Parts: sequence; C-alpha cells; structure tokens
Amino acid sequence: MTSEEKARLVVQSADAKQARDMTLLDLRGVTIMADYFFICSGTSTTHIRTICDAVVETMKHSGEGGIRVEGYSGAAWVLMDYGDVVVHVMAPEQREYYKLEEFWKDAISVETSEMLEIESE
Repeated sequence: MTSEEKARLVVQSADAKQARDMTLLDLRGVTIMADYFFICSGTSTTHIRTICDAVVETMKHSGEGGIRVEGYSGAAWVLMDYGDVVVHVMAPEQREYYKLEEFWKDAISVETSEMLEIESE
C-alpha cells in the first residue's frame, strides 16, 4: 500500500468518528522521517481514543496493522506510527501548545476533503 493510500484511509476513518480540525501534511521533500503527518483533534479523552481505535481497526483490515502507539492511556496526544504515515490525535489544548502545523510549515497541506471525495465515488 502506498503512503497516499494509507493517508487516505487514516483521513476517512478519523472523519467517520467526527475528528475535528483535520490536517494532512505532505512531508515528502521536507524530511525523510515520514511522507505524511495527519493531525486532528478530539473533544475529550474518550473521543480521542475512539478516533484512534477507528484508525487502528481500519489499518488492520487493510493489512497495515504493525504500528507503534504512544500516549493512548492519557489520551491528550496519541501518536500512531505507520512508518511513512504518522498520525497525531490531540486534545485542543495540546494542539494549540505544540503547534505541529507551524513546526512543519514547509510541508504542503493536503485538502482532507479531497481524500474523502474519493471514498464516495
């Protein structure tokens, strides 16, 4: 599966659980760390875990189950590493404080709505 296909699945599964303020950053050409960073917010620790659970389940069904997860128990900032796609599900306060989008400002911001349109075609 390509990194773009993984990113699309992540966006779709997070959107299905009403993730807030979804941002997909294309890091290709900026870093070798990953091809994409997906960043979104949840409204509570339960919501954050629900989004994470949906992403994990979707990726497992697609054959991309091997990941590393950090922060799930606290659910203020959960990081899921799929190698070329890294997922950040954050509480709004954490997101405002760490400002990942500003740190990676040289990355191209991909319209998440484009990832969702393909699903409905």
